[in-house]
Amino acid sequence: MTAIASSTASLDVQSFINAQPLSRYQWRIMILCFLIVFLDGLDTAAMGFIAPALTQDWGIDRASLGPVMSAALIGMVFGALGSGPLADRFGRKVVLVVAVFLFGLFSLLSAFSGTVDQLVVLRFLTGLGLGAAMPNATTLLSEYTPERLKSLLVTSMFCGFNLGMACGGFVSAALIPAYGWHSLLLLGGVLPLALSLVLLLHLPESARFLVVRNRGAGKVRKVLEPIAPAAMQGVSAFTVPEQKTVQSRNVLRVVFSGTYSAGTLLLWLTYFMGLVIVYLLTSWLPTLMRDSGASMEQAAFIGALFQFGGVLSAVAVGWAMDRFNPHKVIGAFYLFAGVFAYLVGQSLGEVTLLATLVLLAGMCVNGAQSAMPSLAARFYPTQGRATGVSWMLGIGRFGAILGAWMGATLLGLGWNFEQVLTALVVPAAIATAAVVIKGLVSHSDAT
Repeated sequence: MTAIASSTASLDVQSFINAQPLSRYQWRIMILCFLIVFLDGLDTAAMGFIAPALTQDWGIDRASLGPVMSAALIGMVFGALGSGPLADRFGRKVVLVVAVFLFGLFSLLSAFSGTVDQLVVLRFLTGLGLGAAMPNATTLLSEYTPERLKSLLVTSMFCGFNLGMACGGFVSAALIPAYGWHSLLLLGGVLPLALSLVLLLHLPESARFLVVRNRGAGKVRKVLEPIAPAAMQGVSAFTVPEQKTVQSRNVLRVVFSGTYSAGTLLLWLTYFMGLVIVYLLTSWLPTLMRDSGASMEQAAFIGALFQFGGVLSAVAVGWAMDRFNPHKVIGAFYLFAGVFAYLVGQSLGEVTLLATLVLLAGMCVNGAQSAMPSLAARFYPTQGRATGVSWMLGIGRFGAILGAWMGATLLGLGWNFEQVLTALVVPAAIATAAVVIKGLVSHSDAT
């Protein structure tokens, strides 16, 4: 590779990355992005785990927490929709650093809330940072990974989100009984603030972004040299394949062009339905368990198992996506998610069976959700990748809001544990159909 690079004045960035073994530099980027989505998941799930203690401490009924449950999710919609175009214009790194700082700061402030109204406002502001962080971490990592490992690495990174949500349950089971509900929000604030400083110092900008935005060969060389210094000798210009096929600098025009429009809408629908399932269970499974007679510790533990399932399955989903039709792989996971959600509703009273089925349901739906950002990152070109990924996540957040709202509404109507879980078969079936159809009508990946 060194001889090839030295004999030409121009180097294709993706071809260069594809030709190299994974370097320590790329592993560092992977770890930093993993930590971003880990803390994102920890903070996102916090309200579901502190809800039982919060209602008891403030003397309010669970329905009063509906706006609190939805506030961060609404903020995440705006954070995701706004951050994508900003990242495609100004860069992935600056958006990531600001986003992590924001959700750390407002999570810290949320711990000192004294009323429901204060908590609603602060959780909304926290959501702005949460919504901006995850899609741009996905985009940045995807632009530093070789094609042969892209789905595996991006999906493995994204499982940090599920691990963060699961750790929220395990940590809350230990912290909340001893220190109160404030402790989980304090932890979810201090850690991101520390990480934002680390990102500022050690996270590079995307080389592909620097090329398509004409930021200069010197800057591109600086961020690529740590991968293979010898391969940079004699290179004075850098290119990416999209420069030849995608001419528009309007990111929304790229995402909604004839080539990408159908795939964009189907990605939105799939992710939306998946989040209906994830957030109904994340927000209300501990409460449903408590209503059914489980202890607070049991409810938190089984709720954490649902998130931990995604950690166990994410690597397998990414591996399969790099070797088989990724749309069929994800579709199969959504299909089984619906089956296991139904079975969870039939197993109340048998704690071991219930825990096993919750784990399997989490493996399926969270594994599929973890794979969706990778599927979107593969689909869009560099000029619109951050927008494409973040808008899928942003529009999908309406599914999260619907899921959290559905839980409150169905419980308010008197639905029991079995009925709520059975209802999740519908969004699982729609998600399965949408991603399979996307594979049929808009399958090709961006190069």
